[in-house]
Amino acid sequence: MAEPYLTLEDVIEHEIEIKRSRFICAVAPVASEEAAREFLAGRRRLHGDATHNCSAYVIGGDRPAQRADDDGEPGGTAGTPMLETLLRRGLGDVAAVVTRYFGGVKLGAGGLVRAYGSSVGKTLDLASLVGMVPARVMSVTVDHVQAGRLENDLRVSPYEVRGVVYGAEVGFQVAVREADLAVFPDWVATLTAGRAEVETGETVYLRET
Repeated sequence: MAEPYLTLEDVIEHEIEIKRSRFICAVAPVASEEAAREFLAGRRRLHGDATHNCSAYVIGGDRPAQRADDDGEPGGTAGTPMLETLLRRGLGDVAAVVTRYFGGVKLGAGGLVRAYGSSVGKTLDLASLVGMVPARVMSVTVDHVQAGRLENDLRVSPYEVRGVVYGAEVGFQVAVREADLAVFPDWVATLTAGRAEVETGETVYLRET
């Protein structure tokens, strides 16, 4: 069963200093791996003179895509603790980059793990988080006579209209939170005098209400 997760409201940045090294962490909401890679590339361009630009991202909530990159730090000392911090906080659809400007004092493997993990953790402590809950995309097919009223009521309902296709009949793609799945078919039936067909589709995620 799909599980809820948290994501960020907006990009947030925070800097800490450890033994004269600067650690600048930026965490952003991203909707796809492509968006995550674009964010990482942008941070690397912004801090092209940095010693390291280490990164991690988690996309989705149910069996999420995830990646960690140490960017030249000893293996497992940077990207991995960053990724573990994101996962431990229950986050999805987020990308994090920690930029390090070396201050001349080596931290050792344990010190690096703590530095990169805490850099992400302290940044997340300042972030505004949004709950994401599982939903299903419902296909609703109805004749043109019923379609107008149904669309009007859908637009002001808690359900999210993701697409409308006009043909011999009208098809709506509607994202319905799992908590509302049991009542949605009856709601549609009431509005259409039982003349609509409702089918259940793929799992997606919506903001928690």
